[in-house]
Amino acid sequence: MAEPVVMPQAGNTVESCILVSWNVAVGDTVTDNTVICEAETDKSTVDVEAGASGTVLALLAEEGDEVPVKDPILLVGEADENAEAALKELGIAPATTGEAGEVAETHDDDLTPEARESSEPAPEPSAAMEGEHTRGQSTGAASPRARATAANKGVDLSAVDGSGPQGRIIEADVLAAVAASPGITVGAKASGATLSQTPGTGIGGRQTRADVAAAATRPVASPAASREFPGEVSQTPLKGVRAIIAERMMNALASSAPVTYNVSAPADALLAMRKRFKQSDAELGYSRITIGDLVCYATVQTLARHPKMNAHLVDNTLSTFASVHLGLAVDTPRGLLVPTIRNADAMGLREFSATSADLAQQAIGGKIDPELLSGATFTVSNLGSFGMESFTPIINVPQTAILGVNTISGHAEVNDNGEVCMSQRIGFSLTADHRAIDGADAARFLRDLVDAIANIDLTVIG
Repeated sequence: MAEPVVMPQAGNTVESCILVSWNVAVGDTVTDNTVICEAETDKSTVDVEAGASGTVLALLAEEGDEVPVKDPILLVGEADENAEAALKELGIAPATTGEAGEVAETHDDDLTPEARESSEPAPEPSAAMEGEHTRGQSTGAASPRARATAANKGVDLSAVDGSGPQGRIIEADVLAAVAASPGITVGAKASGATLSQTPGTGIGGRQTRADVAAAATRPVASPAASREFPGEVSQTPLKGVRAIIAERMMNALASSAPVTYNVSAPADALLAMRKRFKQSDAELGYSRITIGDLVCYATVQTLARHPKMNAHLVDNTLSTFASVHLGLAVDTPRGLLVPTIRNADAMGLREFSATSADLAQQAIGGKIDPELLSGATFTVSNLGSFGMESFTPIINVPQTAILGVNTISGHAEVNDNGEVCMSQRIGFSLTADHRAIDGADAARFLRDLVDAIANIDLTVIG
């Protein structure tokens, strides 16, 4: 008997995954541990196993679709089973499946030959589902289900006639609009395209998500004049992790009151300690400790004395934490990820350094456990290796602050004897949520951090 394979929940906080690539096709034979596709959360990449044995009867999502967890993505059964009939029996009907379950496309592209022969177009949904009313009386109002379905299928509600009470748009109206546009797939609709914009390469000339993506990245032809303004333009929509990061950054700025404070600290002791560690016997476990490790370790020790910094602010309630769970911003091929060093304040320097390096490598490799990318109480973003002298890090809400680490550079200063000399200093940029942290609070934290860095040997000793 046919059974669906669903998108797994890769972590307690994960609500949806992006289907990156299929590893199987209709007609392939799979077993329980066959990796059928690669999926991407906002935090990591996971391999999705079939969890069932049989023949692939239908693919229920396109590459690039964002699929809610527990939603079906593939149908497995006996080779001679009718996929269309099995889908209907399981309640996975084309008229009710959202973007993530691109079943509408399975009529031609993703069903077995037997299923293609027996498939028929889905009947137009009836307005009787929510009462008998006349079309063409839309007032612009729409039911919550209609709005959700329209958003999921990429339908412009302004172009939909309402058949509900007083011309209200109901879900059946949205589904009818989808059924009336057989020349474009659900995935392509969600990309905001129309048939007049991009020629389709799908069955019957239908436009697919791949067509939309190809059109978006195709250079726009420039006029004949070689220096015509603005010249060739390439447009690439934000998608996947990049789109999620963009949304969260905007949300962070909109939901907090960020203020950035800049300061520098003497780095001579920091550089001297790093040099000693680097030259030490590797068996002692200190040779791999970096400047970043020392700075983060000093930050953890400083946070213990400033509870407002090691906190979350949610619904005007400030939650301060007894332990420091330090988030480290890591530059990865997939975008910025922030693994968390749990209970960092309970670690010695060597353990802290080893844990930091391990989490960074997991994040860069894209196989880190999503649970390790949540729960931070304070975050550090280090751009010092890029030569940054100052920047404005964005708070990882609901945290109340984030520390930016800048480069080490030479500064001229006057010593106690009145002589001009050069010293090495490291810069810090602290962004704090002014709703919970006043300027004086931020200044006191930075003052203590500067002292901890200037006397790093005593900070490490504890």
